Amino acid sequence: MEFLRKRNILLIGILSIAAFVVMGYHPGIEDDSVYLSAVKSDLHPALYPYDSEFFRVQLQATMFDKWVAGFCQFTHISVTTTELLWQLASIVLILIGCWTITRTLFDEARAHWAGVALVGAMLTLPVAGTALYLADQHLHPRNLSTALILLAVSRVMVGKRLQAVPLLLLGFVLHPIMGALGISFAFFLTMALHEPVHVWLRSWRTAFARNTVAAAVPLGWVFEPPTRIWHKALDTRSYIFLSRWTWYEWLGAIAPIFLFWLLWRIALKKDETRLARFALGVFAYSVFQLAIAFVMLGSPALIRLAPLQPMRFLHLVYYFMVLIGGCLLGKYCLKQSAWRWAVFLVIINAGMFAAQQALYPSSPHLELPDTRTSNRWLQAFAWIRINTPVNAYFAMDPQYLAAPGEDYHSFRALAERSQLADAIKDTSVVMQVPELGPAWERQSSAQAGWNRFRAADFQRLKNQFGVDWVLVSFPQPGGLDCRWHNDSLSVCRIP
Repeated sequence: MEFLRKRNILLIGILSIAAFVVMGYHPGIEDDSVYLSAVKSDLHPALYPYDSEFFRVQLQATMFDKWVAGFCQFTHISVTTTELLWQLASIVLILIGCWTITRTLFDEARAHWAGVALVGAMLTLPVAGTALYLADQHLHPRNLSTALILLAVSRVMVGKRLQAVPLLLLGFVLHPIMGALGISFAFFLTMALHEPVHVWLRSWRTAFARNTVAAAVPLGWVFEPPTRIWHKALDTRSYIFLSRWTWYEWLGAIAPIFLFWLLWRIALKKDETRLARFALGVFAYSVFQLAIAFVMLGSPALIRLAPLQPMRFLHLVYYFMVLIGGCLLGKYCLKQSAWRWAVFLVIINAGMFAAQQALYPSSPHLELPDTRTSNRWLQAFAWIRINTPVNAYFAMDPQYLAAPGEDYHSFRALAERSQLADAIKDTSVVMQVPELGPAWERQSSAQAGWNRFRAADFQRLKNQFGVDWVLVSFPQPGGLDCRWHNDSLSVCRIP
């Protein structure tokens, strides 16, 4: 096997480490509030005795948390180390998948490695207006699912489609939306590779019509009237609504599709058949998924489908755009010039590294296990995790994730304690699980005006919900029994 050559293994290893260092590592941020909390709950059922539905219910469609928890139990490796190891593994697998794809499209080794190097550096590239990066800075099922899809695409490219099936199915089990998009792309790519273009286009038009009808007549639950609370949660995610996208976000959506159409035409003229057919597959997949997105998001009757976020089909398109762009740079610009390669690698890695430093300015760039931190919020979370009872029930500013210096770290995932619903991340759960809407609105509304809370307000929360601990600013309001503080925050009991 070509990959098993020492030189190839070494280069993938170096590029993977470089990618990890450039993108940074931040467990417990953003979506990890759901995934990491679920893994810890699976391992220690006594955790989160209150409001665990805000992370449990959403994960009923995936085996990701059960799989990670099972790995920890089988290997006796801690959760923090397991998350780090599999984050590294997902990066390695993504780059291997990219490398195997490039070898089917280009003959030159410099093209292969330039493509892989560019993907590694650009893992935190934003994907148009979808609120996605190519890869997350923490272990996310989307990272692993993407790696499996890329490996499956490489199998399709070499004509071993049956080998792609288990990879796609496993990707679907880990992340159903990402897996479904991967299956969709594999279908279009197969059609592009193995059928004459005119026959393929006819088949595509038929498939388009059939799937458009299917999208227009979904399951009955879609037609259930959405509640006011569900709409309120949905409105917090402006990226879901195409009408709210900015011009540059639309440019980021349309330009890659046009570029793959252009690449298809140019490659055909140059008799680069494999590259032309690959570009055609990406183009047709993009047009099809864009049409589906317009149907799903443009019809008021299908508003319940909005949380599926169909524009996230661009995630795969961006991977292929960056990969092919890097390959073309390597083939036509970098060639065998050492200084060009040096400038290329320094610019792409330094630029993305600086962007990530600016994105999380109050946190270590690599939040490795057992690393000391100067982040005041993470210090508070660590003290709470060690020094409060597992059944402690916390209240805090419902906007705490956006607080200066917090850097969107999840209290549930990192402090490992129950909390009242917040007004930022929990809204995404309500979009997926409307039944949680009333509880979310009741709890987040009860914490409104947090910065003006006094002893009577905290007592009201205790009487209404049973919370017995609070995380407040230092110096804290009077009437609280405070056990710890730094120069920004205090951890206190409600008497």
